[in-house]
Amino acid sequence: MSNDTVNSNTNSGTKNAGADRAYAKRNTHNGNRNNGKNGARKNLPARQFPVKAARPSSRRNRKSGSKLKIIPLGGLEQIGMNITVFEYEDNIVVVDCGLAFPEDDMLGIDLVIPDITYLKENRSKVKGFVITHGHEDHIGALPYVLKELNVPVYATKLTIGLIENKLKEHGLLRTVKRKVVKHGQVINLGDLSVEFIKTNHSIQDAAALAIYSPAGIVMHTGDFKVDYTPVFGDAIDLQRFAEIGKKGVLALMCDSTNAERKGFTMSERTVGRVFDNVFHEHTDTRIIIATFASNVDRVQQIINSAYKYGRKVVVEGRSMVNVIGTASELGYLKIPQNTLIEVDQLKDYPDEKVVLITTGSQGESMAALSRMAYNIHKKITIKPGDTIIFSSNPIPGNEKAVSKVINELSQKGAEVIFQDAHVSGHACQEEIKLIYSLVHPKYAIPVHGEYRHLKAQARLAENLGIPKENVFILRSGNVLEMDEDGAEHTENVPVGAILVDGLGVGDVGNIVLRDRQHLAEDGIMIVVMTLERRSNIVLSGPDIVSRGFVYVRESEDLMGQARHVVEDALHGCLERHVSDWGKIKTVVKDSLSDYLWKRTKRRPMILPIIMEA
Repeated sequence: MSNDTVNSNTNSGTKNAGADRAYAKRNTHNGNRNNGKNGARKNLPARQFPVKAARPSSRRNRKSGSKLKIIPLGGLEQIGMNITVFEYEDNIVVVDCGLAFPEDDMLGIDLVIPDITYLKENRSKVKGFVITHGHEDHIGALPYVLKELNVPVYATKLTIGLIENKLKEHGLLRTVKRKVVKHGQVINLGDLSVEFIKTNHSIQDAAALAIYSPAGIVMHTGDFKVDYTPVFGDAIDLQRFAEIGKKGVLALMCDSTNAERKGFTMSERTVGRVFDNVFHEHTDTRIIIATFASNVDRVQQIINSAYKYGRKVVVEGRSMVNVIGTASELGYLKIPQNTLIEVDQLKDYPDEKVVLITTGSQGESMAALSRMAYNIHKKITIKPGDTIIFSSNPIPGNEKAVSKVINELSQKGAEVIFQDAHVSGHACQEEIKLIYSLVHPKYAIPVHGEYRHLKAQARLAENLGIPKENVFILRSGNVLEMDEDGAEHTENVPVGAILVDGLGVGDVGNIVLRDRQHLAEDGIMIVVMTLERRSNIVLSGPDIVSRGFVYVRESEDLMGQARHVVEDALHGCLERHVSDWGKIKTVVKDSLSDYLWKRTKRRPMILPIIMEA
């Protein structure tokens, strides 16, 4: 860490001096670098590791004509699993390290994390992870990745707090170095420097990043929107975007999630007025509100309305409890005294005096609201007359699961409200245009979204005057090399999805998934035979066990004929003096498979087992 520093400029006149000096490196010849000692070790929280001051270095030994490499290892063509590599010569900085949730065909899989083979192959170059905000699709893979690549993590206060929760669960809190960075600060990581810029999103403490390299400045917005009236903290620092834009920005990597939507994203405060109206109109019912656990501003507004209308608040759902606890401890959530109660205390208050804040707004099967809907929650039962608010929009792919939960709740007599109770945390077209107009990038690199979202932003960039050849829609694994003289896709690096199933990381791959899908679609038939090893005399069997194929009691004829087919195949092998048990298994499997296909047009998994006696 001898080359890593943090510039902490609290005086408003020098707030961004570190960034300006980092930018000036491109135009210096002697290579003398600012060591960033000012404030580098001041006010360091006790639970964090110090960052050593930088040593002076020279650019004389650098290769002439070096270019900045931008390598997305995930987060493109999908929602989630965001991770991007910035590489200049022998320096790598990684922005974000998120997970994705499993798709429907990933049976039994809990999480999906990125393949970091490229980072492991270049571990000596990696200076650290720089995190834009605390959502799972940006921090969720960190505990798994840091076990293989232990480098420092830099993020804002709330983001570090949420990361520390994960590190604690995985037993990494003592070994991983963390550094809290304030908006406006610059961290120097070898030849690369990163400035954190205040933005707004659906979680507090979100930051855009200005990445300074000798090849030029790259602006990375992270997930953002322009909210002039945020619930907590300041509005997005558009002034700093403009200041950096005047210096000359090489490339802009901008959030594309809402690039298809026209206009502006509504302010988070508008949801607060909706909550007030709902509380005012439903004074005689219990209110249950489902939202994202990480949307602290949304939770704050629910608590404000509950306090205003004299209701106690119950928080339900493990992730919700963890996030609210961390946000409250760090001062990002203000809860009036005696407002929160435990779920066990619900029985002590009438329904019209309580409100529940819960997880499950995306229809997740094990989330608290889903368990309430299907009557498997241990402590809360949905009652006729309950008012239930879905304060989120379904993530693409979750619409069916959300609809099922809504139907279950409605059948139990609850009133379900799912309109006008949510605003997005992502920028729409006019906000994206605003950022482009302030930054004036030479190159546009849409990020964060499916291909259609990236394509929509590419069209916006072209409409704003960026030449089509300067707009790059990348795929995960593409290597984009750039400097002021040009940019091109030069090669590809290994990428992919590592599947997490329980405690196993990467031990379930495509072959195992294919077997699981096969079992789910057609079931399994197990054929058990016992042979005498030397003489190959059949001592017992063959016996057939079926699971997930047919209901055996109603298919006795089919199962009886299947047993005869196996017997004929087995005796045929023995009559031909076939002694290789592997060959016998293959013949039995093929014979039974052909018979079942002719009778049922199904191909269950067939597992022959030969016992030795």
